[in-house]
Amino acid sequence: MSTLTLTPTKMRFGIWQGLIQQNGTGVPQIKVTHLGNDIPDVQVTEQGDGGQWLLQVPVPAEAIADGVQVFVISDATDDEKLGQFTLIAGEALGDDIRGEVALLREELDMLKRAFRRHCVETS
Repeated sequence: MSTLTLTPTKMRFGIWQGLIQQNGTGVPQIKVTHLGNDIPDVQVTEQGDGGQWLLQVPVPAEAIADGVQVFVISDATDDEKLGQFTLIAGEALGDDIRGEVALLREELDMLKRAFRRHCVETS
């Protein structure tokens, strides 16, 4: 079992960042993969005392493409998955999001009607 926990923080300028909390000692050994290939230039930098480390993953330009791109973050010492992050792009995504928003609107309208009916009945 890994002694590491990962907390995602942000993505800016093509670099995904997260904080690693380590219960052990030494620099955490992190591996990030995309479609089974290792991502190069992953950086792990100590953040003061307390076993916190900043993880920075540069997203390669060739990994930015239409569809869903998943990056898996693992503890390289025991190959245990710590987390993942996802990039979603392209026109196909637009239809999916519009469909989900339409379903959410329908459910919200249904809840509003039920709430108004409940208010009238209990008045």
